[in-house]
Amino acid sequence: MGAAAPQHDFIDKHEEILERRATLLEQMESHRDQLQVQRKQQLKEVEAAHHRNHTLLQDLHKIEERLRGKQLPHPNVLALETRYWASVEESVPAWEHFLLGKGPHPTDNPVQPPRRAKNQGLPPRMPPRPKPSPAR
Repeated sequence: MGAAAPQHDFIDKHEEILERRATLLEQMESHRDQLQVQRKQQLKEVEAAHHRNHTLLQDLHKIEERLRGKQLPHPNVLALETRYWASVEESVPAWEHFLLGKGPHPTDNPVQPPRRAKNQGLPPRMPPRPKPSPAR
């Protein structure tokens, strides 16, 4: 009788281990199935992103082609654009200095550049037209 009890405990312990093993196997299979579903979803998302990017790229190429065929803007617009970019290039060193942490913000204590004549490079303006007099 005394020897039967340890053998019974051994069998119980063995069955408990088998049950835990079966539970873990089920959990692992469930987790594997979830991962497969996630991978399929990710694959669909990647394919959709590639398709979307390809479509956007084609649209950009079409827009570029249309823009190449357009006429250049009016010379006054080109002159303004040129002056704008020259101004930007002039201010880059001050901003670069600030952004690198080596100087103050460019708008703190701004140095006033010398004023230019207002209509420099533009044709002289015509005087305003006289207002029509009321008819009697």
